[in-house]
Amino acid sequence: MTRSEFSVDIAAVGSIEAVPVILSMVKHLTGMRFAAVARVTEKNWVACAVDDSINFGLKPGGELVLESTICHEIRQHQRPVIFGHASAHPIFSSHHTPKLYGLESYISIPIIKANGDFFGTLCAIDSVPANLEEPAIVKTLTLFAQLIAMSLDTQSNLEATQAALVNANETGMLRDQFIAVLGHDLRTPLSAIRMSADLLQSKTAEKRSLNLISAIRNSSVRMGVLIENVLDFARGRMGGGIPVKRQLVDDLGHTLKLTVDEVQASHPFAILDHYLDLPAGIYCDALRITQLLSNLLGNAVTHGANGTPVEVRAYSDNDEVVLSVVNQGPPIPTQLMPLLFEPFTRSEAGQRGEGLGLGLYIASQIVSAHGGSLTVTSTVEAGTAFIARLPAKIKWVV
Repeated sequence: MTRSEFSVDIAAVGSIEAVPVILSMVKHLTGMRFAAVARVTEKNWVACAVDDSINFGLKPGGELVLESTICHEIRQHQRPVIFGHASAHPIFSSHHTPKLYGLESYISIPIIKANGDFFGTLCAIDSVPANLEEPAIVKTLTLFAQLIAMSLDTQSNLEATQAALVNANETGMLRDQFIAVLGHDLRTPLSAIRMSADLLQSKTAEKRSLNLISAIRNSSVRMGVLIENVLDFARGRMGGGIPVKRQLVDDLGHTLKLTVDEVQASHPFAILDHYLDLPAGIYCDALRITQLLSNLLGNAVTHGANGTPVEVRAYSDNDEVVLSVVNQGPPIPTQLMPLLFEPFTRSEAGQRGEGLGLGLYIASQIVSAHGGSLTVTSTVEAGTAFIARLPAKIKWVV
């Protein structure tokens, strides 16, 4: 490892807010005037944090020759080394380190990470003797070393999590871009299918052929809805939500009736009971409102009980438009309710029916873009009711 490769370790120790306090406490407890956190490897001894009152000359990033230090030995046996009076010590009186650096007192505690890796040492030195016989000193410094190791582990885990999050965000962005491009490119062949079906219908009167053409057209309509939902999902996820272009609309009721008819044509066996009574001059994006109704109706037809009517109501309530869709059938599970307007929720939950599970998500995004609310209730007695409330008037700013 070169010196530049220790910059990460130095920064990691430097970012631990408790380290300066720990070094100050080490000096206070031991009576010694130099304390440091050192990174110790097979070949290097590098200071990561220093509290120096004897002008030893080391600063963060400074190095000592590894073989000249006792930390080289500590790295091998991973046990503390302590002596308070080197010149009177039976072993360290002849050791090269105290002689080389003029040390009389020394204490060094290994810093070992949770995975067993040896990081370095928490150490203190002085050129004068110190009383280090008190057992509480070693215990306290050991706790300090463990605290530093835990902080380093926490930082490593946080960095790994952040890197994974960045990677996930980049992957998600690429996925959304792919979905948007794919949905856009599918529009052209789908349009060709619809035009071909219309052309074939104009050239035949044979009943079996007309049934096949009708099936093709209905399938292409469902495909078109899926593609539009995918595109809207991608738009919503890639920023800004689903765009709406609000303007005064005088025939919203008629437009919604066409949507009901379209859903009816796609689901000939469904029973759609509708009441649409809306005034002129509603301020909204009519195309998006029809998409909202189409998604709510498609969900109701798919999940409602066979043979029971789906009730569609649209009316004005003061300055709001209320749009409700009610179907009979099994109630929505309680645990699913908080996630109902999240993408893919119902498809992932194993609900019967076709689709990607985007319909309700798109519906909620449309309502939100209009500044309205979309709520749901679901009971065995009353069925499942989705109710959208949308501002119907222009809000003038005075």
